[in-house]
This record gives sequence, structure tokens and C-alpha cells, in this order.
Amino acid sequence: MIRVFLLDDHEVVRRGLVDLLQAAGDIEVVGESGLAQEATSRIPALRPDVAVLDARLPDGNGIDVCRDVRAVDSTIKGLILTSYEDDEALFAAIMAGAAGYVLKQIKGTDLVDAVRRVAAGQSLLDPAVTQRVLERIRNGVEQPRELAGLTDQERRILQYVAEGLTNREIAGRMFLAEKTVKNYVSSLLAKLGLERRTQAAVLATKLLGERPPRGAGPI
Repeated sequence: MIRVFLLDDHEVVRRGLVDLLQAAGDIEVVGESGLAQEATSRIPALRPDVAVLDARLPDGNGIDVCRDVRAVDSTIKGLILTSYEDDEALFAAIMAGAAGYVLKQIKGTDLVDAVRRVAAGQSLLDPAVTQRVLERIRNGVEQPRELAGLTDQERRILQYVAEGLTNREIAGRMFLAEKTVKNYVSSLLAKLGLERRTQAAVLATKLLGERPPRGAGPI
């Protein structure tokens, strides 16, 4: 059975999704919520295979929930469900580590298929659309002067942030404690004058869009 958590602020929508998904026979809805904050704490505890997350909520958004949940447990797949086709939101979803981004106009059978594919480890983010978003943001964001103040370690972490890695995944690659990585991220955000991780990722695509040279592995 594929374990699914639902996050949507409309109860009627959640009821419809529960009926649709559980009727598939191989999907079990193990939890649901209408608030971002509640979902952020409940999802890691329930450990679903897939979290279907509404992009816009009264107290936040599903993209932030996806990033926060994956920072705790990167095995949980995030599927963003939205009413709006928005390049910025799509890019933020990519940076948050979402496995899929679909519109609410999707057919019921297609949504069930999307949940199955995401649970199986597939990505529903169209590579062509992803590349278009990245190129548009790269061309539209000027290189901030503050980046010159980052240490080599902070620059490397910034690149991993741009690739959508969680703090835990970055820690594994750099052989650091997860708390140390969190401190580095907080430091580089402060130096960049930013408040959110996704903002740093957008800026990083301009300066650190290319992968590190061969041999420049984590230290």
C-alpha cells in the first residue's frame, strides 16, 4: 500500500481526494490537515510515502512544508497540487525537493497515477519546463555583491542548496553534522541579506549554476 498524507485547506477537497485515492485500492490516506504548521509536524511522525500538498494555505504554503518535511525525512516524496501555473512557484518547488508539481485541473485518474509514480521514485517535473524556469531566473537575477563575503565552505553549501538538497543530505556529502550545516545556511542567509532558503537558491543559480570542478569534492 502507498501511504499518503493530504494537505489542503478545503475540507470538501480533502474528502474528495480521500475517496478518489483510497478507491484506487493500492493507496491508503494515513493523515490529513488544512494548515501548514500542523502538517509540518504531523507528516514526519506519520512517515507517508507521498505528501500531496496544496501550494497555497491560510498559514503558509505547501512548498515550504515540503522543504521542512524533507529536511527531517528525505524519503518522503512531495507532490505539490496547485490551482495556478506559476514559474516562481515551480522553481521554489524544485528547490524544496518536490518530486512533482501538478495543477488541480488534473483528472482524477491522472492524479492517482501521479501519486503512484512519485511513490515509485519518479519525477513529475518536466525537464524542459524546469530548464526554462532556471534559465529565466538566471537571466533575470543580478549577482549580489554580498556573495563576495561568503567563505568557500558557505559557497559550497549554497551550491548544494541550489541543487535542492536538504540540510541532512548536504551534511552527508560534506561529512558535517546536520546542525553545523544549519548554522552555515543561517550564516550565509544573513550575509546575503535574505530570509528564506529559496531566495538564496534563486540567487545561487546565477553565480553557482555550474557544478563544482572534478576533484573539488566535499571536505
